[in-house]
Amino acid sequence: MPKETGRKLIAQNKRARHDYEILDTYEAGLVLMGTEVKALRAGRASLVDGFAQIADGEIWLHNVHIPEYTEGTWTNHAPRRRRKLLLHRAEIEKLIGKTREGGLTVVPLSLYFKDGRAKVEIALARGRKNYDKRHVLAERDAAREMSRIMGRQAKGRV
Repeated sequence: MPKETGRKLIAQNKRARHDYEILDTYEAGLVLMGTEVKALRAGRASLVDGFAQIADGEIWLHNVHIPEYTEGTWTNHAPRRRRKLLLHRAEIEKLIGKTREGGLTVVPLSLYFKDGRAKVEIALARGRKNYDKRHVLAERDAAREMSRIMGRQAKGRV
């Protein structure tokens, strides 16, 4: 059987980019059970309510939903159990320092397979207020409109 290469996206947390201002991103491995890996290979997971928490010098992923494997037996996993993240010690220390500053949290952005191994992209983020969210949407719409106008001008159809 050939070794799997490349990156295969399983789930994305688009809401996190809307609700939070992303300051820094990290790639972390996951400690998973066999049935969780099989459920992920089937392409089923949800990161919507997920967050990471630091406890005893380790980082744990909470509220990420990986549904039970349909072919599994009594060995199946709990869908919303907490899962340990694998990061280098220096990265964990950096995250501990930043989250203690206050106002910062760690959220999962995407879940994927990289060269056959399950990875999660986590981000150090600051929560946005409702007016910040509206402001970001307005800026994005304005930038999109400007690029449309520039494209029309380039084609000579003003």
